Amino acid sequence: MRADKQNVRWQSCALALVLAGAGTTGRAATPATPTAADANAPWVMDNGVVRLTVTPTLGGRVLGFQRSGGPNLIKVGDAVQRQPLPTVSAAADDIPYFGHDVWVGPQSAWWQHQHANPARRAAHANWPPDPYLSFATTTVTARTPRRLQLRGVDSPVSGVRLHKTFAVSPQRADSVLLQVQAHNVRKTAVAWDLWFNTRVSSATRVLVPVAAAADIRVQPSDGAGYAPPQYVLQDGLMALAATPPGSAGQRGKLLLQPSAGWIAAFAGGQAWVIRFAHQPRARIHPEQGQVEFYLDAPASDAGGGLLEMEVHAPYRTLAPGQTMQAEEQWTLLDYAGGDDPAQQRSFLCRHAAALALQGACAAP
Repeated sequence: MRADKQNVRWQSCALALVLAGAGTTGRAATPATPTAADANAPWVMDNGVVRLTVTPTLGGRVLGFQRSGGPNLIKVGDAVQRQPLPTVSAAADDIPYFGHDVWVGPQSAWWQHQHANPARRAAHANWPPDPYLSFATTTVTARTPRRLQLRGVDSPVSGVRLHKTFAVSPQRADSVLLQVQAHNVRKTAVAWDLWFNTRVSSATRVLVPVAAAADIRVQPSDGAGYAPPQYVLQDGLMALAATPPGSAGQRGKLLLQPSAGWIAAFAGGQAWVIRFAHQPRARIHPEQGQVEFYLDAPASDAGGGLLEMEVHAPYRTLAPGQTMQAEEQWTLLDYAGGDDPAQQRSFLCRHAAALALQGACAAP
């Protein structure tokens, strides 16, 4: 017990030091061959252009992404330092670590195909997410200054084991690759999608290509006085919009069928482009959208709320031992323009050819 407490204290200090340096200049050295004592230390990749911070704990979670010397765009909860090594069990509740995480979908099935927590199965619980995917400490299988590979644990809840790879793009110094594989560890088939979830401040301006209003579904929350997420769709590009006057804020979810495989997020003088394989609607579980935004933005605290930028891969059935894979590519550009969708679209249009951003340019 004493050793466990010391490990928790060390882990908390290590995370605090890494996060405290997230907005500083200078390049962080990452040991290519860590000792056993620091195998779970956060991995910091800083190539002088972008900086990516990943902890092997908490399911292998991204805690930072920014231009080198710029502010961290990823929202990180205080629990990362207060409770860095949570108990992992089928009885665990959610802990707001935030960061970038990977779930499986659909949400309605999270607790329906397991025997580790019969009460949640009987209640058709759709919360919390699988604690084994989100909380367990992963095993570092490869760690260099430019690549990190992690192996998760076998989940008795979802029946899968996740393998994650984080790497600098070989094509662009301002880009990183995030790849995840789900391996069926059961003796029976399982059916899931892979679900990327990236948390940022609710003040982040987000744009995504959408062909028509019929491709947007709104799920309002039951928060008293809160409006559902507001958006503007113009010339094939959707942008999140301001809170309507008189409301307590915005809360709820948007489920989208995008017309191309990218999202752009603007904050802190940076433009973050997330690219992924675009899928036809038929390959996405009907309860989900390929792109989803969950927004919890109190009007009294414009930047203190939460925005989740979510991407679903195709829904698939895996035979025993079978694996499926999905990936995102993150690119981070300097942005000196205003907080205005028209200016931001013009900026994206200038980079559309290089980044293959279909639909970024307005129709002539």
